[in-house]
Amino acid sequence: MAECGAADDPLVLFLHGFPEFWWAWRHQLPVVAAAGYRAVAMDLRGYGASDKTPRGYDPFTVSADVSGVIRSLGATDAVLVGHGWGGFVAWSAAVLAPKQVRALAAVSAPHPLQLMRSGQLRSMAQVGWFQLPVLPERRLLAHDGIHIEQLLRAWSAPGGTFPDAEASRRYRAALQVWPAPHCALEYHRWFVRSRLRADGRRYSARMHTPVAVPVLQVHGAQDGAVSATTPGGLLTGPLRSEVLTTSGHFPHEETPDLFNALLLKWLAESQAPSRTSA
Repeated sequence: MAECGAADDPLVLFLHGFPEFWWAWRHQLPVVAAAGYRAVAMDLRGYGASDKTPRGYDPFTVSADVSGVIRSLGATDAVLVGHGWGGFVAWSAAVLAPKQVRALAAVSAPHPLQLMRSGQLRSMAQVGWFQLPVLPERRLLAHDGIHIEQLLRAWSAPGGTFPDAEASRRYRAALQVWPAPHCALEYHRWFVRSRLRADGRRYSARMHTPVAVPVLQVHGAQDGAVSATTPGGLLTGPLRSEVLTTSGHFPHEETPDLFNALLLKWLAESQAPSRTSA
């Protein structure tokens, strides 16, 4: 976990995606803190320095993780900024723990009920490969994690500068620590396999509850992983949707200045005063 800003400033909690960890938000943390917020980036369960538990990669458990982190930071609510699978968790928390989510910024993250619709998940073949036992973990570990860099490049805008050498080195190193590769893949596996189970049906039923807080959606037009979409009738709060023409799946890293400007403008326009614990 990394933190910038004063403890009594409104909390903005950043949730990274696959195959990253908290460091993905290095461009945002100091900028958001300088604008008067307490900016915190956490490692999702199984990533980075977090606990690598044998189970618990379903949205019910990970939403509870987010809720616990908010409370542990002395706040009663937070703005969630989630990318990729971190956005999936943020959408989930906005429904499963609504009193603790003041607003939601979903980056390259369609609403979970839209994610599996035809044409939404461009990397469906990759997600299908991740369902296999053992082999995907071995591939992530092989050759000093070169497959991790290949995924980052395939999902970002063609011809861009991301990932640079440092980003590639950090993300490859973070997923070289066993059982991090297995834990990271469990999110993908739960999402697909649960569709045939009671817990998946229960989750889908809960996620039909409209999100009532302000929502910012940011997509990269050249995203190689998911298609741009808006949640339609799945929210009742105000929505701002932005498509960045020069970005791929990682707009917060590929075009950080543009992304930061959008995020700060939305935060200033949408945020009521934060509630802090007594």
